[in-house]
Amino acid sequence: MRSTIHLVVLLALIPLLESCVPLVVGAGVGAGVMMAEDRRTNATMLEDQAIELKAANRISEKYKDQGNISVTSFNRYVLLTGQVPSEEIKQDLSLITLEVPNVRNVQNETVVSGVSSTSSRASDTLLTSEVKGRLTQNKDVGATHVKVVSENGTVFLMGLVTRAEADAASQTAATTSGAQRVVKVFEYLD
Repeated sequence: MRSTIHLVVLLALIPLLESCVPLVVGAGVGAGVMMAEDRRTNATMLEDQAIELKAANRISEKYKDQGNISVTSFNRYVLLTGQVPSEEIKQDLSLITLEVPNVRNVQNETVVSGVSSTSSRASDTLLTSEVKGRLTQNKDVGATHVKVVSENGTVFLMGLVTRAEADAASQTAATTSGAQRVVKVFEYLD
């Protein structure tokens, strides 16, 4: 109930926020720099957040505590990661997500298995942080152009990038300690 109220408030504010983006950006220098360097429009960034909330709420309403499912949207392209108890649920997650307004595509990378452990999720959080940190040091790719998600040692890379940037980001992720596999979920500019 509480998350539904938050979603309703967020959705009601989206039209207002679009006209106030300079005010929101000015509130934090770091956030402002990231938004200024992001290749998505401000409206698309807000839409991605709304897509994530709507899809996660719809999945949670239908499947409650069955599995561990994460929803990530970048430029209206959705990545589903985590664990689910059956192949039927896995397939249904894609359909539920595609029904969310403005979703362009879904890449379902959930796996049929038991829910990952807390220590595994903590390792994934650390891995994501390490990849992001290494990307900030890589002069061949803008770290703000790549979104990093890790699940069970697999690093997923999303973003609007050139093929050269994708290769540089993939190489950086693949050579990060703890990364077992890298999956590119990029949209290419060239």
